[in-house]
Amino acid sequence: MVAEPIKIAILAMGGEGGGVLADWVVNLGEENGYFAQTTSVPGVAQRTGATIYYVELFPHGAEPAPRAPVLALMPMPGDVDIVLASELMEAGRAVQRGIVTPERTTLIASSHRVYSIAEKSAMGDGRVNSDALAHHAQRAAKRFVSFDMAQVAERTGSVISAVLFGALSAADVLPFNRAQFEATIERGGVGVKPSLKAFDAGYTAARAARPAGGAEATATPASTVGNPRDPAVAALVERVRALPADVQTLALEGVRRLLDYQDVPYADLYLDRLDAVRLASRDADAELLGETARHLALWMSYEDTIRVADLKTRASRFERVRGEVRAKADQLLQINEFMHPRMDEICETLPAPLGRWLARPHAVHRFVARFTTAGRVVRTSGLGGFLLLYLLARWKRGRRTTLRYALENARIETWLARIRSAAGVDAVLALEIARCQRLVKGYGDTHARGLKNYEALMAVVDRHLRSLAPRTLRELREAALADEHGHQLRACLDRHAFSLGGQPA
Repeated sequence: MVAEPIKIAILAMGGEGGGVLADWVVNLGEENGYFAQTTSVPGVAQRTGATIYYVELFPHGAEPAPRAPVLALMPMPGDVDIVLASELMEAGRAVQRGIVTPERTTLIASSHRVYSIAEKSAMGDGRVNSDALAHHAQRAAKRFVSFDMAQVAERTGSVISAVLFGALSAADVLPFNRAQFEATIERGGVGVKPSLKAFDAGYTAARAARPAGGAEATATPASTVGNPRDPAVAALVERVRALPADVQTLALEGVRRLLDYQDVPYADLYLDRLDAVRLASRDADAELLGETARHLALWMSYEDTIRVADLKTRASRFERVRGEVRAKADQLLQINEFMHPRMDEICETLPAPLGRWLARPHAVHRFVARFTTAGRVVRTSGLGGFLLLYLLARWKRGRRTTLRYALENARIETWLARIRSAAGVDAVLALEIARCQRLVKGYGDTHARGLKNYEALMAVVDRHLRSLAPRTLRELREAALADEHGHQLRACLDRHAFSLGGQPA
């Protein structure tokens, strides 16, 4: 019988210890009677492509002076025994490349997600369904071992490579025992104690792992929420309890979001607006009220410069960043923020009359615009940078006077008026109008592009309210979410022969 090499592919992102894991596998083989070879193909960036490490192990044989074999430099589709993936999407990519096959491949992957650039930058919800990824991985592999290895690594104070190494040992797909695996870590001599702890946790979790699947989230209705101590907040919760049961959870989360974003009167305004929609729909459509509650909360907590500054100067953020980089208590942490405010954002942060004046072309406008041509780095871990953003965040008290508030408030009221008008004609059309808020998000160029597409759809609604089919508006919205430049939206508008002001919408 001709001996065959053991072929192992490791897919890992930057900072996850993929190179260390590959070196461990090589050392494990070489110390236990195997030839070993490793190569790597680096990805473009941390979330546009993982580095692929490829290892082949070949037994020495019984000859006193065995000849070194010729081993492959990269994995080939249908010819890999073991695939280790540090994240679920990377497991999906391995399946897509064909290096995972049901006839021979053991796939060991973490079930957590680190969203890719394409997922984050999508106009709509660009996330790939994790359950679908796990399902396809399960079907594509001979054996699929998966659990949240990032959580295990965090709990043990190590990196995900040590957890993967433990899962590899537990899978019993290599001709080495657990003691040989652990001896490999000890020979490394660096971070031995936390690595062994993570190895043990990964080994135990892999032994107990079940087929990957998504956990079901359970909602907490407002009726089960305790009474807040603040009387004003308690009054808001009581108002939420008066809403239909199916809407209470969303409305309560909306109240919480807007209390954090602004204050009690702002959350009260949110519930006033929901009540107006409720009356217009005559309580007939809980789905419409629920979707309005969701999207209204998102729109009322729009991302302005005040909100960005607030989030970047919170103590919880500094604690989170320190934890993510695993900084010790006696280590100094430096955080640099790259910011590129546009002229529009400067004007919109000012009180409305002053903002409108500065937005007009004149000498002062041109002078201020000179400082917006290039971005700047603000060090929030330093006193100067922190105070700059801290003072901007404190302008939250004056947010209602800003130009941005005036603009967004007018847009929100017009959107709600459209929903109320449509609810008297077609509740399903009113629901689709409510969902069009998905187009308005973010800040800067992202917000400007989304708002332009949203206004194009609302122009169609205003001109064709009585004849517009809900499915047509849904199709237009999905086209607008398909690409940020609006090419698919324009094509869809042309296909339905919609025009605005004599010009194609």
